[in-house]
Amino acid sequence: MNEAIQGEAFKDGNATAPFLQIHIDWPQWLGGGSLQLFDGFQVGRVGLLLGLSSLFLFFVVVNNGFKYWINLAKGVLGERMLRRMRFELFAMVLRFTPDALRNVKSSETATIIKDEVEPIGGFIGDAFITPVLLGMQALTALIFIMVQNIWLGLMALGVIALQFTIIPRLRRELLRLGKQRQLASRELAGRIGEVLDGIEVVHVHNAYAWERAEIGGRLFGLFAIRLKIYNRKFAVKFLNNFLSQVTPFLFYAIGGYFALRGTLDIGQLVAVINAYRELPPPLKELIDWDQQRLDVQVKYDQVTQHFAEERLGPMIEAKEEAEGEPLVGPLVVEGLSVSGPHGDLIIDDASFSLELPTTLALISYGSPAASIVARILARRIPSFGGRVCIGDRELMQLSPAVTGHRIAYAGVDPILFPGSIRDNLVYGLRFKPVGRSEEDRREMTQRIAEAARTGNPFESISDRWIDYERLGVKDEHDLDRVLVGLLERVEMGEAIYLFGLAGRIDPERHTALAERVVEARRRLRENFRSNGMSDLVEPFDMDRYNEQATIAENLLFGVPISDEFMGRNLADNPLFRSAIDRAGLTDKLTEMGLQIAETMTEIFQGLPPGHSLFAQFSFIGADELPEYEAILRRRARGRGDLRREERTKLLSLPLAYIEARHRLGLLDDELRQQIVEARKLVRKTLEKAEAAGVDLYDPEAICMAAPLRDNLLFGRVNYQVADARHRVAEAIATVIRELDLLEDVERIGLDHEVGAAGRLLSPQERASVNLVRCLVKRPDILVIDGALAPFDEERAHKILKALLDHLEQQSLFMVLSNDRQTEAFDVQMRFNNGRIVTEKAADPQGQPKKPPAETAPSVGEVA
Repeated sequence: MNEAIQGEAFKDGNATAPFLQIHIDWPQWLGGGSLQLFDGFQVGRVGLLLGLSSLFLFFVVVNNGFKYWINLAKGVLGERMLRRMRFELFAMVLRFTPDALRNVKSSETATIIKDEVEPIGGFIGDAFITPVLLGMQALTALIFIMVQNIWLGLMALGVIALQFTIIPRLRRELLRLGKQRQLASRELAGRIGEVLDGIEVVHVHNAYAWERAEIGGRLFGLFAIRLKIYNRKFAVKFLNNFLSQVTPFLFYAIGGYFALRGTLDIGQLVAVINAYRELPPPLKELIDWDQQRLDVQVKYDQVTQHFAEERLGPMIEAKEEAEGEPLVGPLVVEGLSVSGPHGDLIIDDASFSLELPTTLALISYGSPAASIVARILARRIPSFGGRVCIGDRELMQLSPAVTGHRIAYAGVDPILFPGSIRDNLVYGLRFKPVGRSEEDRREMTQRIAEAARTGNPFESISDRWIDYERLGVKDEHDLDRVLVGLLERVEMGEAIYLFGLAGRIDPERHTALAERVVEARRRLRENFRSNGMSDLVEPFDMDRYNEQATIAENLLFGVPISDEFMGRNLADNPLFRSAIDRAGLTDKLTEMGLQIAETMTEIFQGLPPGHSLFAQFSFIGADELPEYEAILRRRARGRGDLRREERTKLLSLPLAYIEARHRLGLLDDELRQQIVEARKLVRKTLEKAEAAGVDLYDPEAICMAAPLRDNLLFGRVNYQVADARHRVAEAIATVIRELDLLEDVERIGLDHEVGAAGRLLSPQERASVNLVRCLVKRPDILVIDGALAPFDEERAHKILKALLDHLEQQSLFMVLSNDRQTEAFDVQMRFNNGRIVTEKAADPQGQPKKPPAETAPSVGEVA
């Protein structure tokens, strides 16, 4: 640049100078001279200045382009490696045996897959690029120093060697402490998961203090480890910084001495010192990189140790095979032996044979032997002595794909996944996709390409996974009909119907029902009128106040679908507040809130938090009483007007008020009429603001935010009439049957969410869903081990009879606690001191009850 600005390139009066002239000057030992490659362009001073400036800018862009590409490539490489590792670890989790699950905690394993492999994937991109880049930067600066003065260069090299020898050794303790911290964090996550899984026990036994103390102790242990890490870390950093500053001291002292002696040029010394400024940053980053490498190595070793076969034992083979032949023919068990946890023999050298298909009752009499045999036959226990063969195939040698298709097991503790009832029922049918989804071709190509790079599956969950033809049904509607039929067999038909009434209508999925709800609503209203039951339901009427609904429901005349219009948020909603302000209701409702607060504080005074009155008058919770008492005291002392937040609190109380239920005498005809008039203002305000937070009632349309039952009633049940709920339910059922809507209602019921681990269902409903999940995949062998325990004896007997009727051509092995239900089984097996005694039942002609069958009927046929 200075050649253009100061004119050095235009000496001797030249008006132009060469730009982009490229030549090579040969050293003297190669003969000297110069090789001209490109003569360049002749430009003036301004042209040279602009040309050099543009050249500088060009190389800046090129350099940043390199950085962009390198950083992007590093990030993509790290993410792909992280995706591959997480998927491979999850694939290993799917291969855990029941024995392996005893050695691991699910929360710890999930933490490893989610969090602990993250640093490993993030380091992959830096593993090679960083040392090459930083090493070349440091080497360039070191070579420059040596060119200036070999002795100063050797001094710098010596200090660098000292740094790279001492600092990594001192950091080994940091690695050990880091490993301790990681293990402690993993154990903390595992313990928190255990407490959450057993939270009911904590509540029952009031063990809050104990659990808080234990977690507090674990957190202190983590704190102590981190404190040691910080002490060691910053001590090492201090030493590293000190060694980095020793070299400039040597340069100043020794280099200055040489300069005073005249053996070193002052310009060389300045050049060396300036060059050294470029040396410490890459060296420090290299040391940090090595620390990160060792830390990632420790994390990787811990991950591999957690999933090591030596710790978990052999895993289930992941190979996929065809379903193979049905599991029929002779079932032969030879030398079966199983030891208990204390070395005692639960089953001792037992042998028996059966002809499949058959029904087998395993009678326990309180012994674990029956359950163990059932789990062995279901291939839930992989380690035992002896052999189990079906035909010419050994049970334990069958692939998981075959046993997954051909054997179903229903245990005492059913496991349901979050999702709908339908999702859980068809879970056993999702073996592999049978058709591609209509996915965008570009997205599908990108997804498959990434899956190939990262070892992930090519299949998508949006593909069609259920083979309707194999099940003997035509489509999803037929499958739903089959599922409902099976649920009715296991005593869950009524529950599905009620779930459907409580569910919401999706016009796209439930087209026929959505079109006929208004017709059913009219039919129901006519039935009420003709049977003299009009007083059972108070309908929604735009021009009338509904006595069975809250003041908020009367004002909105619709169902809130966003949080800002729900509960107490409504009292602070600006659109709602502006509408009731214009209607002149705000002050009246606030005054009503004061009266409710006064009454409630009087009623609740001295009552314990769990008293039933809190549920009956759900305006104020026990924890909110002090706040409202403070507002009332401030109001009584005449300390000015209420603050906005206090007015909002008071306004929220009457919005939940129902005169027919709470009976505080706060509503008169004038206020009712004013609320009805304000209803129109609220609707107009919401429509003008295009607010989508409320699904408004319309007598000629469905309200998608409201349950199906509310859409049919289009009103509120009058609970002042005796037995109103039961009589209304019967009337709804009659109309649904008359209009042939039962199947559509049940389909909505299948959409009911089961919640985490099925907690939104009762134990009986979870057991029923689990049984149908087993039945729907048409297993050759169904093993039931305690699955009917949630039912009373009468219902369990009905379900057992339905199962025996359903499985006429399939095998049923069932664990029973006594002899009361054994007469329906072909074979009865009893256990006595580790020995097995079998009895085979026969019909009066001495023939087996059921002939063996080669194949099972389709789901559609049996349902």
